[in-house]
Amino acid sequence: MEKIQSENEEIAYRQQVVNEYRADVEKLARYLPWLESKKGSSVQQSYSGSGVEKNSIAFPVYDSTLLAFVKEAQRTKLMDRNYRYVYSRCRIRIVEDELMAVKRSTIKEMDVLKAILSRYVMEGMTKGKRWSEAVENGVFLAAISKMKENLDFWDHPLQTRVVKVSEEEKKEKDKGKPAQKDTFF
Repeated sequence: MEKIQSENEEIAYRQQVVNEYRADVEKLARYLPWLESKKGSSVQQSYSGSGVEKNSIAFPVYDSTLLAFVKEAQRTKLMDRNYRYVYSRCRIRIVEDELMAVKRSTIKEMDVLKAILSRYVMEGMTKGKRWSEAVENGVFLAAISKMKENLDFWDHPLQTRVVKVSEEEKKEKDKGKPAQKDTFF
């Protein structure tokens, strides 16, 4: 009896997470193709025209799509001002740690994904290179993709997921068999 109640609570929690974050993740998921295309390349330039370098320092000029993405992210429930706590708890120190944490995250670790996204969005407001680093390293892409993947998986009823798995298994089994010819009598 306790096991059934525990499972029901877990299902209710997952559904709550899906309902809470679905709209925000969908807004940011629109940027996935752009993030994919810009991974590994710079999305900022330093403005030094009009004699700025004589009297001042050069400042970064960002890709307009990046600025739109950041503004959209700032307006979502996905921002977590306590992201440093999650980094400490999960022992995340370098970019590789962030990417591994994203890769391992399930729907229950939505706080980890939010923390990684939040770090780059919030620190980018004071540290000029953070936003472009997140695009170049693929951190924004990985975090948003994983959020979408987790929400998509748990947004479908259990029966639908089982049917899809059995169809895929059937296709795999059929690959090894020779094609059968239809015979008519």
